[in-house]
Amino acid sequence: MNQSEVVIFWFRRDLRLEDNHGLFEALKSGLPVLPLFIFDTEILDKLPSKKDARIAFIHQHLEQIHQELNRHGSGLYVAHGKPLEIFQKLLSNQQIKSVYANKDYEPYALQRDEEVKELLIANHADLKLFKDQVIFEESEVVKGDGKPYTVYTPYSRKWKSRLLEESFSNFPSERHLDNFLKQKGTFLSLQEIGFEPTGIKLPEPLLDDERLEKYQETRNIPAPDSTTKTGVHLRFGTISVRKLVSLARQKSETYLNELIWREFFMQILYHFPHVETQNFNAKYDRVQWRNNEQDFKNWCDGKTGYPMVDAGMRELNSTGFMHNRVRMVVSSFLTKHLLIDWRWGEAYFAEKLLDYELASNNGNWQWAAGTGCDAAPYFRVFNPMEQHKKFDLQNTYVNKWVPEWNALNYVQPIVDHKFARERAISTYKEALS
Repeated sequence: MNQSEVVIFWFRRDLRLEDNHGLFEALKSGLPVLPLFIFDTEILDKLPSKKDARIAFIHQHLEQIHQELNRHGSGLYVAHGKPLEIFQKLLSNQQIKSVYANKDYEPYALQRDEEVKELLIANHADLKLFKDQVIFEESEVVKGDGKPYTVYTPYSRKWKSRLLEESFSNFPSERHLDNFLKQKGTFLSLQEIGFEPTGIKLPEPLLDDERLEKYQETRNIPAPDSTTKTGVHLRFGTISVRKLVSLARQKSETYLNELIWREFFMQILYHFPHVETQNFNAKYDRVQWRNNEQDFKNWCDGKTGYPMVDAGMRELNSTGFMHNRVRMVVSSFLTKHLLIDWRWGEAYFAEKLLDYELASNNGNWQWAAGTGCDAAPYFRVFNPMEQHKKFDLQNTYVNKWVPEWNALNYVQPIVDHKFARERAISTYKEALS
């Protein structure tokens, strides 16, 4: 690396060259831009497997970015280690004026960014952060008194009214790719960061007009491939949320509502960080979870004797994906039928889901358990057999993942629905009394 002054653009949850806010600002800064991605060992070292499809997905998209930059006489600098140490090394080798990045609102990210900011300031540089992965940040949609919303419906109404009041524009970063630093970069292989290919193919986003226009009527049916498959792309920023909101406004109010749920849970996590490990609603701290390890294993393995539950868990284990309706069924079953702490299920989803996002995963699990904000009431216990009949009428989904479900060798239900429902309601009532 040379000693001429540069700015760095730090890719994180925004793995794209087009409509990237922070990248746009960096490329317009007037200085050459060094593109950086850090495989953060603070995160990677906590992953239970070296065959993680999410890491392979990130690597694949970084490779695409690197190849595109090569066409502009540049290349991506990929590092592996702790961010603070990587930046210390960069600062000793390069004259850095600023580091540009897009904001990340999760607790670890906030702490990491604060530490990097302090290091940069000590070295006469600064950290410039921009809004990119959301339409509205944590304090842009709040009540009249400035307090955060804890109920989705009024939050979504305010969110939509803000959207009508303000025009949001794209950031055409793709038009300025010649402003990257002319250097080949350093691109690490998947093996060099300690991971292996998984064989799991991640879905491309499916955003055709027909799918979006029919989203309201098809989104609860797990059998047809009718969802947009945008979760993992939003998670890692391979697609712009502004693009998705623009499409949703034109084609599907229901899909727009799903995007708003994502931002609702993100601002909940920001304003109430205790939810990462604790109940949002402290009165549920007294719930006496059974936490039976064999029941949990049966649930994880898709061997509960309830076809819809088992189909969902087997789909998750095989593909890293689970249909949203089925996620509600399996999470309700774990927390209500088996009385297993939602944190056990949340952690399992965090390990397996390709589209895992802390705020949404946490919010949805606490919703299912009845312990969260705007949660399903504790006496709402999904009947997995009725859910099967209602949403998989032809048994297409269940037949695919649990082909033996109607045969003699299918496992018997590990708990009776009527008994489990009454036990759950009684346990919650006792905790609240």
